[in-house]
Amino acid sequence: MNTALTSSLAGLVLLVVCATPNAAPVSMQSDVLTNADGMTLYVFDKDAAGSGKSACNGDCATNWPPLMATADDKPSDDYSVIIRDDGSRQWAYKGKPLYRWIKDRKPGDATGDGVKNVWHAAKP
Repeated sequence: MNTALTSSLAGLVLLVVCATPNAAPVSMQSDVLTNADGMTLYVFDKDAAGSGKSACNGDCATNWPPLMATADDKPSDDYSVIIRDDGSRQWAYKGKPLYRWIKDRKPGDATGDGVKNVWHAAKP
């Protein structure tokens, strides 16, 4: 391949990568939403869908770490970004903030599902 063509293709690839907004780092495994590491994601009944707020802060967020978003991440489809009380950004699915559970140790664990009857594995 000639160098001019190689340089043009490399530039095009770079342009596409830079122009593509960061999508939610979420996938699905066994009918539940998971993060990029395959860890189960959860929703909290005390979070009001579409409020743009999280009801889980402080010690709650220590046990239920939020699925954090960066300043460059952009909402798409059913995924949005909320602003937490501390000013950080968190991913939400259908308006409900997404969390991990500190007691889940490996991909596929879902030990937080049903905790205190207010935490549930996030499902599409």
